[in-house]
Amino acid sequence: MYPFLLDILPTIIDWDKWLLAKINGEWTNSFLDMVYPYWRGRSTWIPLYVIIVGFIFWRYKKMGIQIMAAVAITIAVANILSSELIKKTVQRPRPCNETTIQVRAIPNMNCSPGYSFTSSHATNHFAMSWALIFFVPAFGRGWWRAILLFWAASIAYGQAYVAVHYPVDILCGAMLGTLTAYLFYRFYLYLQRRRLIWI
Repeated sequence: MYPFLLDILPTIIDWDKWLLAKINGEWTNSFLDMVYPYWRGRSTWIPLYVIIVGFIFWRYKKMGIQIMAAVAITIAVANILSSELIKKTVQRPRPCNETTIQVRAIPNMNCSPGYSFTSSHATNHFAMSWALIFFVPAFGRGWWRAILLFWAASIAYGQAYVAVHYPVDILCGAMLGTLTAYLFYRFYLYLQRRRLIWI
């Protein structure tokens, strides 16, 4: 198993760098150059987070406390796994800090000194989107599911567009966030069956 992974790893890395060059260097335009530094910014979405929290408490009253706790725990666990465990273990440099490749500079973008694998932006936003889908009944039906996942994917894609993460970092981060949300939701259902929670 491990020799096979070691054999294909150089191919994956080469493909990863090729796709980054496409996203950051060719599939670009001036509008995205202007939008993405802010679209991927944490502070940009604070008003949206406030609206979502307000809606949950308005719609579900006291149960909103438990719903928000479940969503917050999901995001926190996903972030710890990505930022504290995986990144510090793998220690992959960000493409914008990598001396062996050339990336296109984006206006209003600074390159963080942190590590690249996995993308915590992708991890956290996919964990958040799936947690809202799983735990908030209103978000689990209709167009809300597609909207939330498209929102997470657009932010994740922006990480490669501005060259702070490789595509594989983003893909694995999205998978980590999704898996974390799913497993925590299954644990939540287990607690519900045992009558340890009241929703």
